[in-house]
Amino acid sequence: MKMDAAIVEIDGSLMEGGGQILRVSAALSCVTGSPIKVTKIRAGRSTPGLRPQHLSGLQLVSDLCSGSLQGASIGSTDISLTPGKIQSGNHTADTQTAGSVCLLLQAALPCALYSDTSTQFCLKGGTNAEMAPQIDYTLKVFKPIVERFGVHFDCDLRMRGYYPKGGGEVMVAVNPVKELQPVTMTERGNITKIHGKAFVAGVLPFKLAKDMSTAAVRTIRKEIKELYINIQPLQEKEKACGNGNGIIIIAESSTGCLFAGSALGKKGVYADKVGIEAAEMLLRNIRHNGCVDEFLQDQLIIFMALAKGTSRIRTGAVTLHTQTAIHVSEMLTQAKFTITKCEEGLSSNVTHIIECQGSGATNPNL
Repeated sequence: MKMDAAIVEIDGSLMEGGGQILRVSAALSCVTGSPIKVTKIRAGRSTPGLRPQHLSGLQLVSDLCSGSLQGASIGSTDISLTPGKIQSGNHTADTQTAGSVCLLLQAALPCALYSDTSTQFCLKGGTNAEMAPQIDYTLKVFKPIVERFGVHFDCDLRMRGYYPKGGGEVMVAVNPVKELQPVTMTERGNITKIHGKAFVAGVLPFKLAKDMSTAAVRTIRKEIKELYINIQPLQEKEKACGNGNGIIIIAESSTGCLFAGSALGKKGVYADKVGIEAAEMLLRNIRHNGCVDEFLQDQLIIFMALAKGTSRIRTGAVTLHTQTAIHVSEMLTQAKFTITKCEEGLSSNVTHIIECQGSGATNPNL
C-alpha cells in the first residue's frame, strides 16, 4: 500500500447501488494499493447491507492483498479495506449459500493478475444462480473475450450448485500479467453460429430439458431462419448438488464476438417459458449490432481501465451496471472513459462506442 495514500470514499448507493460497486472498488483497491471506504452499501435493496456472497467476496479480496478489512459482517452497510501486498498461492471462498461463485470470481480475478506467480481459488456456492452470470456464461463468453486483454485463467467445474442450497464448487487458476493489453471490438460482422445447452439436474425429468431446448429453437427460428441452431438437452447426473434446470444459448459472429441468453427454471414455471425467455434475451442482445451483450458490457470495464492503451468496444444501450463500473473505475484509477452514440443510417439501431484510455497498471511483483 502507498503509505501516503488518501482513503477513497465511495457511496455504495450510487447509480446501480448494488454489490457490483463493492466488487469493482475492492478489486481496484487491491490492484492500485488505494485504501477505500464504501458507505451506504446496497442501501436501496430490500435487505440492505452485505449478504453472504458480498461478504465472502470481500474477504477473498482482502486475503488476496493481505489487507485489513473493517465492517465485514452480514447486514453491514459500511466497510473499509486497506490493501497490502498481493499474495499468490491458494485461496478459498465459500458463500455457504447459493451466492454466485461467478461474482466471487469477478472480484478476485483482477487482483490475481497482479500477483507474483499463479494463484489458485476454490470457490463454493451457486454456479447457476439468479441475478448473476451462470458458470457456463463465465466459461463460454466472458473467458474467451477477456483473454484478448491478456487475462488467462483455467476453471475446473467440480460441482454445480443451484438455488436455494448452493453446494457448487469451482477451482480456478490465474496466471499473473506484466500489464494488460487494450482491446478493440467495434465490428460485429454476421452471426455465424448459434448453439447451447438445456440442462436438468437432480430429480427433475429429462423432458424439461427437451422442452426448454425446443421452445428456444422455435423462438429464435422466427427471427433467424438461415442458421442451424443446436441446443443440446442434457441430464446432469454426477456433478450436480440439488435440483435445477436451466438453459444457455450462445451466438458467435464472423468477427469473434460472443453473445448469450440464459434462464433458470423456477417452481411453477413451465419449461418452454424458460426456453423462450433465454431465446428472447439472446435475440435482444444480437439485434442492436453491438459487439458485446448487456452482461459482458459491464464486466469488461475494469479490464479496460487497467489496460495499457486505448480500448474501444461497441455496445447496444449502455447499462446502469456499466455506468456504475465506469464511475468507480475513474475514481480509483487514472483511466478516462468516453461514450459516443452512433446512429446507423436508416436502421433504428443505436449503438454506443465505449472508449477508455487505460491507466496502464503494471505488475510490481513481476
